[in-house]
Amino acid sequence: MTTLLSAPEAARPSERTVLPREHGAPAGGQVRRAIGGVQRQDLLNLCGALLSALCTGLLLFGRLAPISGAVGFVIVTYVLFVAIYALLTWMEDERPAVVDKVMAVLLASATVLSLVALVSVIAFTLWRGREALGNVNLYHDDMSAAGPADPLSKGGISHAILGTLIMISLALVLTVPLGLACAVFLNETRSRAAGIVRSIVDAMTALPSILAGLFIFATWILVLGFERSGLAASIAVSIMMLPIIIRSADVVLRLVPGNLREASAALGAPQWRTVRHVVLPTARSGLATAVILGVARGLGETAPVLLTAGFTSTLNANPLEGPMVSLPLATFEFVRSPQPALVARGFATAAVLMLLVLVLFVVARILGGRPAGRVSGRQAQRLAVRSAKDVERFDAKQLGAT
Repeated sequence: MTTLLSAPEAARPSERTVLPREHGAPAGGQVRRAIGGVQRQDLLNLCGALLSALCTGLLLFGRLAPISGAVGFVIVTYVLFVAIYALLTWMEDERPAVVDKVMAVLLASATVLSLVALVSVIAFTLWRGREALGNVNLYHDDMSAAGPADPLSKGGISHAILGTLIMISLALVLTVPLGLACAVFLNETRSRAAGIVRSIVDAMTALPSILAGLFIFATWILVLGFERSGLAASIAVSIMMLPIIIRSADVVLRLVPGNLREASAALGAPQWRTVRHVVLPTARSGLATAVILGVARGLGETAPVLLTAGFTSTLNANPLEGPMVSLPLATFEFVRSPQPALVARGFATAAVLMLLVLVLFVVARILGGRPAGRVSGRQAQRLAVRSAKDVERFDAKQLGAT
């Protein structure tokens, strides 16, 4: 019986599962498209669409249509380029691939446009202020002994640099604790007050800077009777920085995984300890970015400083009394002058302001540290030493128990 049952099986050919990768894709099957890197056909389509768009644009602006202008030529050529590229892609791929490639071209174009605008602004500022930037007196002198018609070798902006550093430091002392505390409150509480505070913060984000300056001028100077000073300007600037820091920190704290909070609660840690030792260290690099955004907003304010601190051409290191000037305000006053020397000094002041923002950005990145999960070599060594001490302590407890 065993022979009779096994004979048909022996007569059958051996059946084996054949994977498509061994014999290629089946007839009529879909070919998997590589999503990484740049394909040769995509480069050909891009080059062909760009060349066709240029030729069509030159034909329209030079021969067929009575239109002219460099800006119009660029816009029409770009629109033709996107349309031709979409048509070439549609002839080869399906609709999702066409949408993906066209959106990639649009996003890449927006990135290039942003970089060109940024580089052009920086290059224009440096070029217009090149004559003043080469003078050493620009960085250690003030304008108390220099007049509008004096050359660039006389006078400087040390009073504006010191005033900006003092104002932004006081504003950071006021806004960073309040902003982070408010962001933690919005994320860790589910009360009705959190929704009200979030609405107020959203409304303050669109607050014009002139209103903040008028508010501090009316309350701090007119009602309370204090004089114009760097402290008043710092309070006005902090009003503009506070909603930026709160909203940015709020978004960063939302990105902290919830399982970290749950693990901390499962170990018996109270909520404040979870926030202190789990949430804030995890979001440290993002919180540094939030502070950078707030500093960038505060450094560029001019109207609040003019209303609350006034303008001076002498060096004043006391933020509690006397007028004080900042770099944006000094730039505004220099550039609007008809004297070429003051205009060049104004662009040099703007270049120094950009350098100051860059330095603060680097310092904030260093203080913010690496993202969560990434440690340096020294931190890894400390963790290893701490782990070894924990192992010794556990072994000592086990020996004592036995």
